[in-house]
Amino acid sequence: MNPPRVAFFTDSFHEVNGVAHTSRNFDAFARKRGLPFLNVHAGRATRLECDGPVWTLELKRSGVGIPLEHDMSFDLLFARYRGLITWHLKKFGAELVHVTGPSDIGMLGVILAHQLRLPLIASWHTNVHEFGGRRLMKLMAKFPRKLARGVAGFVERDIILALTLRYYQLARVLLAPNLELVEMLRARTGKPSFLMQRGVDAVWFAPEKRDRADDILTIGFVGRLSPEKNVRFLREVGHALDRAGITKFRISIVGEGGERPWLKQNVPQAELEGMLFGENLARAYANLDIFAFPSHTDTFGNVVMEALASGVPVVVTTGGGPKYLVNSGETGFVAENDSAFLDAVVKLAKDRELRENLGNRARQYALCRHWSRIFEQVYDAYGYCLRARRPIPLRRALFA
Repeated sequence: MNPPRVAFFTDSFHEVNGVAHTSRNFDAFARKRGLPFLNVHAGRATRLECDGPVWTLELKRSGVGIPLEHDMSFDLLFARYRGLITWHLKKFGAELVHVTGPSDIGMLGVILAHQLRLPLIASWHTNVHEFGGRRLMKLMAKFPRKLARGVAGFVERDIILALTLRYYQLARVLLAPNLELVEMLRARTGKPSFLMQRGVDAVWFAPEKRDRADDILTIGFVGRLSPEKNVRFLREVGHALDRAGITKFRISIVGEGGERPWLKQNVPQAELEGMLFGENLARAYANLDIFAFPSHTDTFGNVVMEALASGVPVVVTTGGGPKYLVNSGETGFVAENDSAFLDAVVKLAKDRELRENLGNRARQYALCRHWSRIFEQVYDAYGYCLRARRPIPLRRALFA
């Protein structure tokens, strides 16, 4: 049986985030396997590129939009590409549409799939409701905390999450990066939901990249410097180490975002590296002694996998997907609360042998996480989607 001709509408491709990272690896998988794959995403210019069976349709966003990140926005005029994309979908001969989150591109992908009566599959990558709630909390910082928490909780749960679930209900089949989300989507949408995890390049991210000359204890964080990543908690990590009598340490922070000025001002041990790529990023991971990831909102945690592949023990929270990547006490620690998180970092900081043992096990775990197997499972879900019954009409789905 020939593989389906897939049109993949992704929120991000060139940006620096987990969705873009996964999308680039998916594109590379399709190219390596010679699969018919139309990759639709935003770019610097509107253009079509054909490389054998893999087509790339990049669409330039307008200046009329809602900023989401320093490198991404929601284009309010993106529907202007409806005719162009429709033409290319027909020319490509798309048999299935795969959308990621409720972005400008994703929403247009949903509309076109229903317009052309193509099977639709949607993958959940980002907890947009939690992102929205935490950013609203930051905006309401001058209000009483109880009021801010109440308002943010209502908006997160009863508005953003409700609308996001309505978006995902439009698909035949759903994919999610961790078991908690798979079960939530299955229960809340009534749609078949399957696991779509992430892989890691364990050749690129490796302990052999370590080239640090000094012996200063180095705790690291890699990711977007934004409220939903809980990066301000890194100040508490520094305080905990100070209280434990560990004064010779640094906190290496890789990434950009709106929290950078606060971190610079409030975390004296912070070394803000900015954005790093390629070998520089691989070395940054390998040069760490501990990877501290205090986020509660990540659906998977690509950076956690990269740290594990680099032979670095990881401390994560019980929130979101990273807890599924760390075998507590074996490759790092899964902390039940803030106090346990700080205790785990201090424990690792005081015990070099423990760090080395956990780091070695972390490396062995990461060696088994191949991207190719992940995407093979996605194609299994495509087969299920093609066999499933047709979805209800778009208008009925939206207004049911």
